[in-house]
Amino acid sequence: QVQLVESGGGLVQAGGSLRLSCAASGRTFSSYAMGWFRQAPGKERELVAAISSGGSTYYADSVKGRFTISRDNAKNTVYLQMNSLKPEDTAVYRCAAKSGTYASLVPAQYGYWGQGTQVTVSS
Repeated sequence: QVQLVESGGGLVQAGGSLRLSCAASGRTFSSYAMGWFRQAPGKERELVAAISSGGSTYYADSVKGRFTISRDNAKNTVYLQMNSLKPEDTAVYRCAAKSGTYASLVPAQYGYWGQGTQVTVSS
């Protein structure tokens, strides 16, 4: 069983930065692949970034070069550093954990979800 709690969202002007954190409970955090998803009103949930248990990363084309995902297994925490934010990045961001080494683009393959944190980017 894994419980996930996000923090770090907020309101920021375009061009600014935020760092999201996702703290996980449980002693097997290092064995999970982790993903950051976002969902804006009226849009489908999309995978923004993911990191495998081994540290390999994936980024959606829309955030490549601006967002960085990382994990600290000693702290049971995954981070999403978001730079050069744009109004279209506005969404609820949720972290998710998937059993197994590799991340997935498919939300249904993630068994554990955080409650989400709102990110709002003003123009």
